Amino acid sequence: MQAANELLFVGALLFVAAVLVSAWAFRVGAPLLLVFLVVGMLAGEEGPGGIRFDDFRATYIVGNIALAVILFDGGLRTRTASFALGFRPAFSLATLGVLVTAAITGAIAAWALGLSLLQGLLVGAIVGSTDAAAVFSQLRNQGIGLKQRVATVLEIESGSNDPMAIFLTVALVALLASGEAPSWQIGVFFVQQMGLGLLAGYAGGRLLAWGIDRIRLAEGLYPLLAL
Repeated sequence: MQAANELLFVGALLFVAAVLVSAWAFRVGAPLLLVFLVVGMLAGEEGPGGIRFDDFRATYIVGNIALAVILFDGGLRTRTASFALGFRPAFSLATLGVLVTAAITGAIAAWALGLSLLQGLLVGAIVGSTDAAAVFSQLRNQGIGLKQRVATVLEIESGSNDPMAIFLTVALVALLASGEAPSWQIGVFFVQQMGLGLLAGYAGGRLLAWGIDRIRLAEGLYPLLAL
């Protein structure tokens, strides 16, 4: 019980500190996510806070929940008309763009860090996708004056490029672990994952919309049900 109370207290302090510093960051135009990262680094074991945290499983769970909330919020705020306007270029950037970015970054990483080509490509795949939270925050909170089509393409691309980056990362990790040359099975795996993901997402969205239209709830409960 004592540990839980301490965890809640420290977490609340970090949250309040990040929110207060974010007010200053908003005035100077600094990215909000950078502020939260700096606060976390200062509180960590390498900073003055000295908080030790090495539970990778909990980090994975919390990170996935946060990503789901971020993408859900971005999807709700993106209008259907805007999606139709920027779908084609956004799809190209989210697939071929991520692939090209990962290849270029991987080649540079392999040369600069003395890694093998596959290891360099793995680094490129990990950092090859645009962060949805950063893009949404910059476009909506910083008042960046972009044309509607450009802003729409950036929003859609940042929220839809994760599948390609995840696929590249998983495939490269499997190749490095097995030590075998790439085979046609990677292409089959790609088609299966992308195809099933698109079908499941479309079917789930239609089913959710059908169910929400027929369930009477308090107005504030609909977003929770959808999430």
